[in-house]
Amino acid sequence: MTADIEGAKVALAHLDIEEKDVAIKAASRDFFWYSPVLKARLDHVVADFVVRPKNEDEIIEVLKVCYAHNVPVTTRGAGTGNYGQAMPLEGGCVMHLRFMDKVKEIHPGRVITEPGVLLKDLDAACKEHSGQEIRMFSSTWATATIGGFIAGGSGGVGSCTWGSLRDLGNIIRLRVVTMEEEPRILEFRGEELARVSHAYGTNGIITEIEMPLAPAYDWVEMFVATDDFMDAVRFAEDLANQDGILIKLGTVFEAPIAKDYFQRVAPYVEKGTNLVGLMVAPHSMDGFLTFLGRRPEAKLIYRSDDYDWERGPGPVFEYGWNHTTLRALKVDPSITYLQVRYGYPQHRELIEKMRNALSPEVLQHLEVLREGGKVMFAGLSLVKFTTEERLDEIVKMHEDAGAMIFNPHRYTLEEGGRQTVDDRQLRFKQEADPKGLLNPGKMIAWDDPDWGYEKMYAYPKLQAAE
Repeated sequence: MTADIEGAKVALAHLDIEEKDVAIKAASRDFFWYSPVLKARLDHVVADFVVRPKNEDEIIEVLKVCYAHNVPVTTRGAGTGNYGQAMPLEGGCVMHLRFMDKVKEIHPGRVITEPGVLLKDLDAACKEHSGQEIRMFSSTWATATIGGFIAGGSGGVGSCTWGSLRDLGNIIRLRVVTMEEEPRILEFRGEELARVSHAYGTNGIITEIEMPLAPAYDWVEMFVATDDFMDAVRFAEDLANQDGILIKLGTVFEAPIAKDYFQRVAPYVEKGTNLVGLMVAPHSMDGFLTFLGRRPEAKLIYRSDDYDWERGPGPVFEYGWNHTTLRALKVDPSITYLQVRYGYPQHRELIEKMRNALSPEVLQHLEVLREGGKVMFAGLSLVKFTTEERLDEIVKMHEDAGAMIFNPHRYTLEEGGRQTVDDRQLRFKQEADPKGLLNPGKMIAWDDPDWGYEKMYAYPKLQAAE
């Protein structure tokens, strides 16, 4: 198939189309540059044009026109993902959903929203309307969209209590448009949600989302310090296992992350200080302080509702999840990261083993995560990057030890996940995107079903660097 870019642009000229080179380049990039591996391969990628639909009818029109003209379509939210999920590998059209930003309905326990709403705005609307909040959000809460979170994320702030997005009940309903000669509108619930959630927009465009809500609280945000790293790990895990204490965040930072990379925290910690970042519900503070009093190894150095720091650190959750990597990168551009699953019940053993083997080349940054009712940890380890070969060695060391890697140095669904085909997503792509025009290059199973994962997948149609 040959893409007729100009024909598509003419047919869509009455819509909001961006043709300025600088703006198109900006809309063609996400946070792929967290990875030096992806930066080397994707830095040149750029769309041919950007279109910004204002409603579902315009989305359908864009998909129908691009289908007729064989033009690839990559959907974009705020571009805060960092696997290259929103990078248009073949060029074509970037469909920016920034104007699909309406919160439609708020009910007890649930909200119905368009995909382009910023997470912070969705949270604010729910709090103002009904005293509720979304259960979980990414650390890029201020700039990321709910649609991008569903299509590219897996969990975040709140996952210590509510688990991951893929867990039953954490998404209620998705409304999806297909890319066919005559696009269809489908609604998914239950088992069908897995077809399009965390699919990078490769097999359908999400136009409406129904999410569960929880009561909103003025969370007390805190930093707790320990001298011993494993004491910090045990503190965070044991707190998360206190059934009567409600938390929304439990983050562990190995020394010297806090001293070296957290500018506003650095004056209050030492080089050897390990840190735990927390969000605790106000009504749980008596329980938390009692718990803290039983842990002489842990010292409370900051709480958001009562502190004597010259300058507050800002939201504690903006030190965790992928913000940790971002803060480290600002100080040391050679830093990158890995995403690790330290599964129950071997989680503490695996964490200690990896730390003993790799620190300080790899510094532990852990997020408390609940999976199947068990407290475990997600690792977003800070890695001092030297070469791709060494990075692959570090990945293999984790995998050989039994710690699963979700590789942020790969741009495909399979390599960034469990290195297996998701048959539900592949089958739906075959049904909903018969020409393979939606976000091409991100689903290996579509392009090369026999791929063996022995090396990094290289999409054959990847736009050539000039």
